[in-house]
Amino acid sequence: MYGRSRQPAPVALPPVAVKIVISGGFGVGKTTFVGAISEIEPLVTEAELTERSIGIDDTSAVSAKTTTTVALDFGRITLDDALLLYLFGTPGQDRFDFLWDDLVDGALGAVVLVDTRRIEDCFPAVDYFEERDIPFLVGVNMFDRSQRFDLEEIRDALGISPDVPVLECDARFRESVKAILVALTEEILTKRLSRERPVPTW
Repeated sequence: MYGRSRQPAPVALPPVAVKIVISGGFGVGKTTFVGAISEIEPLVTEAELTERSIGIDDTSAVSAKTTTTVALDFGRITLDDALLLYLFGTPGQDRFDFLWDDLVDGALGAVVLVDTRRIEDCFPAVDYFEERDIPFLVGVNMFDRSQRFDLEEIRDALGISPDVPVLECDARFRESVKAILVALTEEILTKRLSRERPVPTW
């Protein structure tokens, strides 16, 4: 008499890798955001601000800032055993716009960071993702001593649709950054499912 054959142990699948873009205006906290959450030493390409930046980079609201990202920030975070996020931070200055298409290529979603002292600085990022139909959410980075606004006021100022999430965050703290990334992955999944759902025929 033979016993039941043993079933092979399930093979653990590698996590799905997802590319996420972190964008926004100059000095809004993109490098800090990536560095706060990355489980590897983040790759940061920064250069010192020099006199050549005068009249180009507005540092009035970030007077303590002495460096600027000139290409990209890169980090990685495993949200769970099934999902691995690769984070690409964009440069915030207009003169580096030519890098955007390459940095964003293949991204499934984006975080647009906002500084309420200079909310207009994120308009180009919002326009970019809207025009390309890339899911994104707005993270309102809560700088010390910055004025607080109702999130719906910020939505109205940005002119974005009601289905785009607008959330407060603090780019210095890991858990705050993680909450933003979790919300974005949920937004990406919701959008993809809605696109794949068949349209009923009556």
